[in-house]
Amino acid sequence: MAKHETSPENSTLSGASSAQSDERYLVPALIRGLTILQRLSGETRGLTLSEVAAALGVTRSSAYRLLFTLGHLGFVVFDADTKTYALGPEVLRLGYGYLASRDLVEVATPHLVRLRDRTGWSAHLGELQGRDVVYLARVATRRSIASTVHVGTRLPARATTMGRILLSGLSSDEVRDLYRDQPYSSEGGQGSLADLEAQLASDRANGVVVQNSGYEPGVASVAAPVRDTSGKIVAAINISAVALLTTETDLQGPLMAEVVATAQAISRDLGFKAEGEVDGAGATQPRHSAR
Repeated sequence: MAKHETSPENSTLSGASSAQSDERYLVPALIRGLTILQRLSGETRGLTLSEVAAALGVTRSSAYRLLFTLGHLGFVVFDADTKTYALGPEVLRLGYGYLASRDLVEVATPHLVRLRDRTGWSAHLGELQGRDVVYLARVATRRSIASTVHVGTRLPARATTMGRILLSGLSSDEVRDLYRDQPYSSEGGQGSLADLEAQLASDRANGVVVQNSGYEPGVASVAAPVRDTSGKIVAAINISAVALLTTETDLQGPLMAEVVATAQAISRDLGFKAEGEVDGAGATQPRHSAR
């Protein structure tokens, strides 16, 4: 992505990253809680309260408060018969989520590299987290253009191409629940919740989103959905180009076709088969939106 892509999120993340080595920012209670989970995930699958306290070097009452909090959140469970604590189901949910995310990145990355090479522009993979799209993978352009968007960057979903694609995979009820408490204004093109729902309905029908300086002046982007074996949209990919170095014809034509084809190829690798698909060419090209 080009140098025009600078966002407040990047500055925040950079600051947090540089602070990781400063012990002033460490939270002792959080460290102790995570240490408990690490101990329970080792060879000893069950620990008594006294063993936890001894391992942490804290009193039994402090250890109990930590275990009670972790149990309340589902990260540990207590066996009344053995009087021991073990890992809870919430740990598995996080673990499976992480593995699924890594599998997705591993599957998508070779396709993103080819997309970058065919289009000449940076290619990205993102997923929806709350009202943000979070970048999971990035393959930078080979052009001599500075890039400031990296893995982990968060951008507002409703304003970006990947975000709109991801939101289009939600039901109307899910969209309303997600944005129910968000204030709206006409500034920056932000309309009402009804406007958002209408836009997403169009995006859903089109199956691809094209923006030219829509979210950020000077940046053009094309995004398409990545689906799992059930057909659910689990991620989105896009390319980002410098608007002055591309044309509307390119965006609506060959660049859009490359992005859609790449998204379909990743989806097929994840087990998705489009309705009516009979060969390796994938589904019929979707209609496009230049909003």
